[in-house]
Formats: sequence, structure tokens, C-alpha cells
Amino acid sequence: MRFAGRPFILAMTMASICLVGGSASASGSSPAFDHTHSAWTAVLSRYVQDGRVDYAGLKNKGQGELSVYLRSLQSVDHPQYQQWSRDQKLAFWVNAYNAFTIRLILDHYPLDSIQSIGLLPGAAFRTSFIEMPAFRSDKISLNDIEHEILRKQFQEPRIHFAIVCASKGCPQLRSESYRPNDIDRQLDAAARVFVQDTARNHFDAATRTLSLSSIFKWFREDFETQAGSLPAFVARYAAPPVAAAVEAKDVRVEFLDYDWSLNGR
Repeated sequence: MRFAGRPFILAMTMASICLVGGSASASGSSPAFDHTHSAWTAVLSRYVQDGRVDYAGLKNKGQGELSVYLRSLQSVDHPQYQQWSRDQKLAFWVNAYNAFTIRLILDHYPLDSIQSIGLLPGAAFRTSFIEMPAFRSDKISLNDIEHEILRKQFQEPRIHFAIVCASKGCPQLRSESYRPNDIDRQLDAAARVFVQDTARNHFDAATRTLSLSSIFKWFREDFETQAGSLPAFVARYAAPPVAAAVEAKDVRVEFLDYDWSLNGR
């Protein structure tokens, strides 16, 4: 049996994971947060090309830049966060997931797969290593950000094409940050790129078979809640000829194996 890291949620009560609902705050006024996430874009533009990450270069030369950006995320206090718009919060957490994933990889680099971290499959996603004092007193995990914040609080299925778990089977990591003023367009673009990538999703007209990434299996409920069915969701972002074909009633859906090898270059 092949274990997938992202879907596994660490069991905990809502009381123990009062993310973004707590009352913790920093004393005094906090510095204005850069909602353009320019520091993150600087890192991405330098070390990410066509979705592949130069982890060696980043580890040797770029860790200081990454740390500066991560500290800016961690410096946000709860009252400040509560004043933000939905899109500002959404961009904050999508970028945080991607940036802390890279931090986790660098902490264990060199390695062949994020699944190599920890003793059990998916351990990397359950590892509590992220300090976000405004939202919880103890550390949080990538699973906490994905399942308890992004999925539960935003109910935006396109996030599954934006958050990147450092694997080749994932969507491509963009060479720019997600920004609140542009995030709807960016999420649409990420969805189109992923759906139309024939290495991850494809349609066989002869057999009427729609072969999809395992992401569509793991988070099927998210996509079906919004579109009614997986083919209907895929049709929104597929190329026009494929979009018309996959919405037919006789289409069979199957899921492809996931490539957990590192998205490095």
C-alpha cells in the first residue's frame, strides 16, 4: 500500500488546535506586514525555475533570505491578523505552507524525498516545527496549516494546486509569491497549469477514461462540494476539447500513482 503524506491528519481536538481563533497577541504595535510578500518572491525567483527548486544553492547561499521572510510571517500578531481581508489571510497561509516546506527540506537536505523525513510515511507533514506564537503557544505542522486552516477556514479547493509538498507529483512551485490583490487569478492559473499537465492528468477518448492525480482522490470532497463531480471540476480548467468530453456521463475516473521524489534541480 502506498501512503500519501498530505492527506493524513494528526488527530487532535479543536481545543488543542485553536489556530487563528486564539487570543494571543504581541505586546505593543506590530510593524506593517508586507502583503506583496516581496521577500518570498525574491527567494523564489532566484532559486525556483519551472517548478524545480535549487535546494543546494538555497542551502548554501539563500538561507538568510529565507529566514528573514519566515521571521516576518512569525512576527504577525493576532489583532493585526484579524484586521486583514480574506485574500490577505489566504495568501499569507499559502505562502507560509510553501516557505516552511522548503525550510523543512533544507533542514534535512540532501534527501531524495520528503517522505524520507521521519520514521513513518507522512511523518514530515505531522511534524510540529513551525513557530506561530500569535496563533498557538506550541509549534504547528504543515498538516495543521493545510487541513485546519486552509481547507477548513477558506473552503477553497484551488489551494491544492498552490501549496507544494516538495514532490514531483505536486503542482509546480511558482517563481513568485501569492499576493492578495492577484490571488484569484493566480489560483486559476495554477489550476489550469496542473489540470492541463498531461504527466499528472489526462483523458483517453478511446476508453472514455479520465486519469487524474491522486490529489483529486485525497481531496475529492473539496472538489465535489464546489463543482458536483470531479469531471465537472476538471472541465473548468481543462483545454476546451477535453472539457467538453470529460463532462459526458459515461466517463470513467481513475487515479494515477503519486511521485514523491524531490522536486529539486
